[in-house]
Amino acid sequence: MKLDSKYFDTIRVKRRGPGGAKPKPQTQECAWEGCDKPGVHKAPMGRDNEGEYLNFCVDHVRQYNKSYNYFSGLGDDDIRKYLKDSLTGHRPTYPMGHNATSPNAPKPRRRKRGEPFDMFGETDAAQGRTEARRRVRPLEQKALETMSLQSNASGEDVRVRYKELVKQLHPDANGGDRGHEDRLRDVIQAYKLLKQSGFC
Repeated sequence: MKLDSKYFDTIRVKRRGPGGAKPKPQTQECAWEGCDKPGVHKAPMGRDNEGEYLNFCVDHVRQYNKSYNYFSGLGDDDIRKYLKDSLTGHRPTYPMGHNATSPNAPKPRRRKRGEPFDMFGETDAAQGRTEARRRVRPLEQKALETMSLQSNASGEDVRVRYKELVKQLHPDANGGDRGHEDRLRDVIQAYKLLKQSGFC
């Protein structure tokens, strides 16, 4: 490489001459009335001017931000509507599924041969069964037996039976007799277990 080549001077970082150095960017003045400090801090202009900003100095941007209200000029209903729409990013939403009672509702599909596990419950719906009974686990069965209920008891049956047993076994109902206290404790624990399991 020749050090005195004409190309060697053009690859320098700072070129010599009047056009070599880049001019520094000009900072705008503070947008606050009567302030001549440089406005280096950006602040939003408002709701109707999205993407536009005002430039303030540090003191005036603090004052502006304290008094800034995005919803100024809007009523309560408009604010509620805006906040509700903001949950979906102000994009339209559409209902999922269909209303089975409407005349335009699609007909239920027949069960396909390739669906051996009946994941969509179409055979139960076709046979008139609206709710499939889940299998009762051993602890739940024991809790039902503690409350003197069958394994096919509904949630309402469990609640009604629990109220009856508490009224019978509570010491206040037996004149202060604490003889049924252990049975009452077992009934309360059984009810709590059934409640946590989703029976009632």
